[in-house]
Amino acid sequence: MQTTTADPSTAGFGVLALQVRAAGLLDRRPAYYGAKIGLTLAAFAAGWAAFVVVGDSWATLGPAAFLGVMFTQLGFIGHDAGHQQVFGSRQANRRLGLLVGNLLTGLCYGWWVPKHNAHHAYPNQVGRDPDIGDGLVPSAPAGGRGTQWSLAWLLARWQAALFFPLMILRSVGLHVSGAQYLLRRRDRQAKAEGLLVFVHAALFFTVVLLVLSPLKAIAFVAVQQAVFSFYLGCSFAPNHKAMPTIPANMTVGFARRQVVTARNISGGPLTTLMLGGLNYQIEHHLFPSMPRPNLKQAQALVKDFCAASGLDYCETSMSESFRRIVRHLRAGGAAALAGAAAQT
Repeated sequence: MQTTTADPSTAGFGVLALQVRAAGLLDRRPAYYGAKIGLTLAAFAAGWAAFVVVGDSWATLGPAAFLGVMFTQLGFIGHDAGHQQVFGSRQANRRLGLLVGNLLTGLCYGWWVPKHNAHHAYPNQVGRDPDIGDGLVPSAPAGGRGTQWSLAWLLARWQAALFFPLMILRSVGLHVSGAQYLLRRRDRQAKAEGLLVFVHAALFFTVVLLVLSPLKAIAFVAVQQAVFSFYLGCSFAPNHKAMPTIPANMTVGFARRQVVTARNISGGPLTTLMLGGLNYQIEHHLFPSMPRPNLKQAQALVKDFCAASGLDYCETSMSESFRRIVRHLRAGGAAALAGAAAQT
């Protein structure tokens, strides 16, 4: 991988940025987001209304799955707010993020934003990207004989097989990390965020327990959170997993760093709807504050820039992205097994 020295992408990106700005692709899209947020909130409310109408029945697992989908769609809006895509005011974006994050989905917006910004600054760079190694399946542990058959080693060995099953627990990790963040901080802002999360949890469980018997309530929460977790995980995993990583001590130019570590997902409007615009991952990483509906319009300009700068523009289908991820994880599992065999 090239460094910033004589990197053609550095000068080329300046030209690209001017083209993007001249085309108005960084301008806010209030009409789009007004409709998007309104329709998403309406569908979210309809899901809860259907839950109440169905009542104490196993059929309530249908609304549970639908609400899992809507939690993820609200998460996409929170993502856009975190990148200042929705409003021109940082405070207005923060209020939207707190609404759809802390209050409606129970995820801590204040914890997620700096973590996600750190990922954007150094995607896939060892020691700098907080998303590297983030999750339930760690890298193969280093060490002596004692690492073999440890939990970390077993997870690394079987990471390919466990990739999809463990994805259903993703929301648990997000809730726990957010709670830990709020407990570590004692300032006024953290207390306000914590109050919103508490209100979310209180309302969520109160409504569920008022409508459902205990066993059905447990099933409802399990299905709703599992769908939320799996959908969210499948939306973010294709973006960077099994893409090149950057060593901790390597300096790489901004544009090159953002392009070579990211993967786009091909598809039409339905793909964009289901992935919240994250299918244009390369464009999003080059211009994080670009409103979601403008990413597609920027694609042709970005592709031309990548071709002129000698950067590999990676775009695959969703199924191919997961095939690559599983192959990558399987290779990591084989390396963990080989390392253990070498120690014996």
